[in-house]
Amino acid sequence: MTQERHRVAVLVRDGVLPMELGLVHQLFGGARGPAGERLYELRTCAVHGPAELRTDADFPIGAPHGPEALAWADTVIVPASHEEDESLGPAGLPAPLARALATADGARLASICTGAYVLAAAGLLDGRRATTHWLSTDHFARTFPAVGVDPDVLYVDEGRVLTSAGEAAGVDLCLHMIRRDHGAAVAADVARRTVVPPHREGGQAQYIQRPVPREESTSTGGVRAWAVRHLHEPLTLAELAGRASMSVRTFSRRFRDETGLTPIQWLTQRRVDRARELLESTDHTVDRIAAEAGFGTGASLRQHFVAGVGVSPGAYRTTFRGASGHSSPG
Repeated sequence: MTQERHRVAVLVRDGVLPMELGLVHQLFGGARGPAGERLYELRTCAVHGPAELRTDADFPIGAPHGPEALAWADTVIVPASHEEDESLGPAGLPAPLARALATADGARLASICTGAYVLAAAGLLDGRRATTHWLSTDHFARTFPAVGVDPDVLYVDEGRVLTSAGEAAGVDLCLHMIRRDHGAAVAADVARRTVVPPHREGGQAQYIQRPVPREESTSTGGVRAWAVRHLHEPLTLAELAGRASMSVRTFSRRFRDETGLTPIQWLTQRRVDRARELLESTDHTVDRIAAEAGFGTGASLRQHFVAGVGVSPGAYRTTFRGASGHSSPG
């Protein structure tokens, strides 16, 4: 039986950023099932669509669908509009936009960059955590005091409502939603096709003070690539620093400059990623997966997996493989 595609509506407005619109189509459009089938169907829509809209570039874009696409969708994504977003406030949305968004009742809602202003003005973020581009977080927090604004993260997942920081963080959010819908293997395949990092946790800093290493410094990239190939080994900070021919202190500082994470935080994330892949693709016991991912024991895997993913390894496997894929309790 053919799996029904998950329906994604992208709501665009005058002043939309073409990159944000494009990344949604590129990532969700690239998600494939085991037989190569598309997993998502996308429609670009506008409140007064079909319509041609201005962008923040020197060319317009067409929205071939109207607001009816919002009622059709399982997920609605709102990219930024630099013409409109910061003019929105707690008094609410313009009536046509409010009516259109109300028809998306029951859909998952996500924003990219300052698209969070739309969700906040609609009251959808009241009492929730949210983020937006770091240049706008102070204004956003003043404008919407009922929202718990986190200025330091890439994205926030509040279940039905998700928000992300700037354009690049939109990539992370889309991959996160694909991972949530279809598992780590599908999301990793999309990332490979798009040549982007497969997984950056939402809690990673959205702004790194020195994202490019100083000219005189040696990048830690080679050590990171080596570590991914040796996750099953009991890697230590001293060993990683030694491979980079640096002191532990220098290595830790440069590692954080380049990734926004400490070496241990980064290593734990990669091990959780590996455990996800094994839970999806094998019938290995939790203890064997713990060993292959480098956690050592099933108890350690469970602890880190629940902290990073929010569910136990067993519950994760059941979600993505069904009860028949369960070899041992999680």
